[in-house]
Amino acid sequence: MSDARVSARTRRQVAQRALNPCEYCRSPEAVSLQSFAVEHITPASREGPSSLNNLAYSCQGCNSHKYTKMQAVDPSTGESAPLFHPRRDRWPEHFAWSADSLILIRLPRLGRATIGGPRVDRPPVVSLRSMLRALGTHPPPE
Repeated sequence: MSDARVSARTRRQVAQRALNPCEYCRSPEAVSLQSFAVEHITPASREGPSSLNNLAYSCQGCNSHKYTKMQAVDPSTGESAPLFHPRRDRWPEHFAWSADSLILIRLPRLGRATIGGPRVDRPPVVSLRSMLRALGTHPPPE
């Protein structure tokens, strides 16, 4: 197993690179009730390194739902598909906002699997988006 420890300096670098929101559901850290996590995109349990290229800034909900997964079922095909990889994949190529900006529209199979896997549209996140939209701070800039 790789060394899963992440230094305080690396944590700061990951947070700064993310520019605040969760790299999966795009929820802002400023309104989160829990601290964000620096998570291993390729899990440490699968030999994922603790290097900047393998770390993402994640809300606790997405981090908990993703856990050690690297793939999830694409609900359109029933087949396994890779999850969104924040270092390799560009967010707007895999996700788009619904007309009301509350729900993520599933684009290619990677986006569909990610929405189903880490559950980026879980009810509390959709409620948060609704409140943030009313305040004029949602959707976040790309």
